Amino acid sequence: MQSYRIKRINWTDLFMWLVGAALIALIVGGSYLTLQQGKYTAVQWFDLAVFGLAQGSVYALIALGYTLVYGILRMINFAHSEIFMSGAFIGYFAATGMQRSGFMQENPLLGIVIIFLTAMTTSAVLAILLERIAYRPLRGAPRLVPLITAIGASFFLQYTFRGLFGTQNRAYPEIEVIKGTVPLFGDFQIQKIQIIVIIAAAVMMAFLALFVQYTKTGKAMRAVSEDKSVAALMGIDVDAIIVRTFILGASLAGAAGVLYCFMFRIVTFYMGFIPGIKAFTAAVLGGIGNPPGAMLGGLFLGIFESLGPTLFLDGLGIPAPYQLKDVIAFTMLVMVLIFRPTGILGERLSRAKA
Repeated sequence: MQSYRIKRINWTDLFMWLVGAALIALIVGGSYLTLQQGKYTAVQWFDLAVFGLAQGSVYALIALGYTLVYGILRMINFAHSEIFMSGAFIGYFAATGMQRSGFMQENPLLGIVIIFLTAMTTSAVLAILLERIAYRPLRGAPRLVPLITAIGASFFLQYTFRGLFGTQNRAYPEIEVIKGTVPLFGDFQIQKIQIIVIIAAAVMMAFLALFVQYTKTGKAMRAVSEDKSVAALMGIDVDAIIVRTFILGASLAGAAGVLYCFMFRIVTFYMGFIPGIKAFTAAVLGGIGNPPGAMLGGLFLGIFESLGPTLFLDGLGIPAPYQLKDVIAFTMLVMVLIFRPTGILGERLSRAKA
């Protein structure tokens, strides 16, 4: 009986490795054929890479919220995608109001700061309410219970915004100061908004890393992540630290919502679903519970999603390969869960504490 189980496991492992090898062969072969055709110029590849880096920066900011909460509570906060949406939505009303009053034209930089503060504050307030009402009463419950609650909270927030603001797509107002491109050399150029997104995300991620590493609250967060009971015995207010963790992750999500809308200019009540799932993919890819891994996973996923469809599939003769970008992203999630469930950098905490 035992030998049968070993053989069954070996056959399963063999099949999965064959699937992985087939995917690698598809990627290598497709990339070779695409590059051999010479259909795309260096400028086009550069544009795809920069777009992927900007998109990945947004994914990384959202993914940090998932991984911070998981590191503290050992739960996946699936309502985080609606926290991202809510910040972008309320930021839209702030941006539209300033645009109509002429304030944005007269003080564009101050207007952008106000949009960010509005979005981040909205997301933080909702996260506090979510933690206090939905999650704190269930802190000692089996892990499946808060997971189901998070899904229910996600639908509640999504359809609350639908009921309050309608189902139509809304367009973020264009801000003149962030329009246009910056020439680099030759035919290479980069959009101003992409520069802003990449730099803003890098600054916020650097701030988070320094905050967690060197501040008193950051050290308390790491202590609570290791062991809540021992942290409480050492005088740390565990409830307060958990709330601050939610505020930190939600603020990053709110800022990511504004950056996302600056890039794509569309805001709607269901806009958080796909970016949220992809950010969760990025968190798993980098190593759930590991903030540097979430950053790395987000950037990698954004670039992979931008370059992958064209690079891997165009040479195989697949029409409109970019429409398969979501398939590529979620296939990566499945393969990571199969072959390296701890992610690229792995989870910092032992499985026994999970």
